[in-house]
Amino acid sequence: MKQNVFGITGWKNSGKTTLTERLVAAFSERGLEVATVKHAHHAFDVDQPGTDSFRHRAAGAREVAVVSSLRWALMHELKEEAEPTLADILTRLSPSDLVLVEGFKRGSHPKIECRRGEARDQAPLAGSVPAIVAVASDAPTADGGLPSFDLDDIEGIVDFILAHLNLQKRKNR
Repeated sequence: MKQNVFGITGWKNSGKTTLTERLVAAFSERGLEVATVKHAHHAFDVDQPGTDSFRHRAAGAREVAVVSSLRWALMHELKEEAEPTLADILTRLSPSDLVLVEGFKRGSHPKIECRRGEARDQAPLAGSVPAIVAVASDAPTADGGLPSFDLDDIEGIVDFILAHLNLQKRKNR
């Protein structure tokens, strides 16, 4: 099954997470099943010190699965392994209509670049980062013919992504 992957990229504080969150809600409201992948440039922990699963990992478990009647999570310690690629991670996801990827800016998947006045860096990524196909900004932009959206134009961005990936809108299930 072909995966429909679309990225959200930009500098720190450019609005990537907020846009991703709003897009997930809008696609879900339209009846699409959405998965997300978030790249972190730093050490992170989804577990808390003192929990049983944290204690299992601290004791040396390579993988720890936490399972309940509402959700499950699998944590994998890389140890000496290299960071997995986006392609590696995509193979581990359950089937969905769309995968939104936050980060992984050097990947070949199509991306929308987020820009905000409060971003750490103001240099445009379009033109230097591969596969940027549109820009979403809190200010007018001039980007050599790339489609441009206001960061708050969620419906317009959703329509653009659907058209770009040739995905059909679905009714609520």
